[in-house]
Amino acid sequence: MAIWTKPISTEILTTTHIATAAERLGIEFIEIGPDFIRGRIPVDARTKQPYGVIHGGSSVMLAETLGSCGADYSTPAGHRIVGLDINANHIRGVAEGWVNGIAKPVHIGRSTQVWQIDMCDDQGRTSCVSRLTLSVLGPR
Repeated sequence: MAIWTKPISTEILTTTHIATAAERLGIEFIEIGPDFIRGRIPVDARTKQPYGVIHGGSSVMLAETLGSCGADYSTPAGHRIVGLDINANHIRGVAEGWVNGIAKPVHIGRSTQVWQIDMCDDQGRTSCVSRLTLSVLGPR
């Protein structure tokens, strides 16, 4: 059963992120499932750190983008989502290609949500795991 409370598609998410940090870093939305969002970020000059691998902040940017979108589209219309906490464990450096992420809910409540975002390189090797906690704010 799908968790989405409003229309969602990769096209909608892409349009929503025009002229944002996500667009500037090259984040792409790949797939929307009944309870997940899949996306990716390129490993290139925009996202690498001086040692030639993806910057940890770039991985966190992907995680927060995917998890926040999941939270936003799984809340009732008129509600707003704000981040409370994000953590990330960087497992493997990625020097080329893409970092692929999948965001899935751990908890969808009335006042908070928790999302797990697992990231891997193009060979499927885990590069980063992240957990995002968000507050659900009611309509104004």
